[in-house]
Amino acid sequence: MSGGMEAAGDIATGALIGRVFEPSHGEGGADGGSGLCLNCGTALIGSHCHRCGQHAHVHRTLGAIGHEILHGVVHFEGKLWRTLPLLAWRPGVLTRRYIAGERARFVSPMALFLFSVFVMFAVFSIVGLQPPADLGAPAALTDNRLHLRITEQRGMLERSLADLRVERGRTADGTERAQQLDARIAQQDSELSGLGNAETLQGAVTGDKVETGSHWLDHGIEKWQKNPGLMAYKLQSSGYKFSWLLIPLSLPFMWLLFFWRRDIPIYDHAVFVTYSIAFMSLMFIVLTIAGALGVGGGTLTLIGGTVAIWHIARQLRGAYRLGPVGTVIRTVILLICTTIVMALFFFALLALGFG
Repeated sequence: MSGGMEAAGDIATGALIGRVFEPSHGEGGADGGSGLCLNCGTALIGSHCHRCGQHAHVHRTLGAIGHEILHGVVHFEGKLWRTLPLLAWRPGVLTRRYIAGERARFVSPMALFLFSVFVMFAVFSIVGLQPPADLGAPAALTDNRLHLRITEQRGMLERSLADLRVERGRTADGTERAQQLDARIAQQDSELSGLGNAETLQGAVTGDKVETGSHWLDHGIEKWQKNPGLMAYKLQSSGYKFSWLLIPLSLPFMWLLFFWRRDIPIYDHAVFVTYSIAFMSLMFIVLTIAGALGVGGGTLTLIGGTVAIWHIARQLRGAYRLGPVGTVIRTVILLICTTIVMALFFFALLALGFG
């Protein structure tokens, strides 16, 4: 129950935060308004001040707080349903139209990105895709299983040795069978001695303290060894908080794809990247829900990979007006660059977790 409430809160928070980044022009509102703006003193000629943008009517009731929340979410979603169809089917057209100046009709890239990330992690929480933070150290997890394994192996060897010694006692010395039994007894005696104990095997599994020569890196590895569950939880939490890093990490690679095009400023690439990441987040939401409903992992991987490649190619061709050959070449390069970006992002999260 608490997880569902937390997820619902994340979705509402995502809409509200997205609303902060979303311009409010083009939404309309109640007509009327007279007098002076209470914020800047400009004479009002409509429902909003044409100078500072403040609403003509200012609420001073407790119910106004709830109204502000509902207003932010509903108006954000009004644009959302006009943006999503284009983002899904004609992402290049959406990118080009937004860059060209159609801002009032569509959700801005950053607002959609923030909303999709919040919803994605909310869905992860609902379906239980969160690493537990209390797994404990590897020794605590494996001690009982290691002890049981060693005990079973030692028991099997001791019983086998007992049988061999009984048979050896009944076999005359100097015979070929006696020599075979002596060799097997010696071999199993050696295996029993080399089996060690639980402490020895535990040390082999968990490993000794790692020394790389970097105090920072050694400290981080030690933290992972002591409590991998907590560190995995911190890694996911950092991914949630710092997902925006994917945008600046991606921009240099996008620039390299069109560095000779003076008509494409870095802003255009930022719009492209942000819309693309927002779509991928929404796609992960759909795939996660499908997995929770019982769709196989192999099928989801195939669908996700195919849709991701198709979407990148379609957005590239539509946003930058490329031909078929140019689209294919840049799609392949961009897929390679995406792998590099994800690796850099992962290492950044590790660095944050090592701190």
